[in-house]
Amino acid sequence: MTGEIGPELLRYFQRRISSDAPDLVAEVMVTVWRKRALLPSEHEHARMWCFGIARNLLRNYSRGERRRSELSSALRATVSVTDVELGSEEAVAIRDLIAKLGPDLAEVVTLTHWEGFSLAEIARLQGVPAATVRGRYRRARLALLAALSTDVAPTLL
Repeated sequence: MTGEIGPELLRYFQRRISSDAPDLVAEVMVTVWRKRALLPSEHEHARMWCFGIARNLLRNYSRGERRRSELSSALRATVSVTDVELGSEEAVAIRDLIAKLGPDLAEVVTLTHWEGFSLAEIARLQGVPAATVRGRYRRARLALLAALSTDVAPTLL
């Protein structure tokens, strides 16, 4: 039954939302599998039951999209410009240097200096020991200091 209805559900979602349609079909299939004891035995009833699940998922998806859009608008309205102009040459150079760090090191630096987390909070957030975060932060600082002391970034000194 579910193999036959998959393409129908995909078209149903694609006509309403294009980008996440395959994910929603998969979610319908997971729900059908989880509730397979409730699946009607007659083909047409089972088909309608699956489309009912799809309709509910689509409503939840639409609500979520609307909430995300409203949150984005609210955040854009409240975000203030930082002390450093985002397009300034120095800010771009610093972002480039941070981007050259490994992902774990860059995350510790940005969470510390841009988001204001303590190293202990970052450890809890990442689910790693505080000593690991302290080590990452130290390696990141050393790498950034080495990069700043070279001729590559003389304007940042």
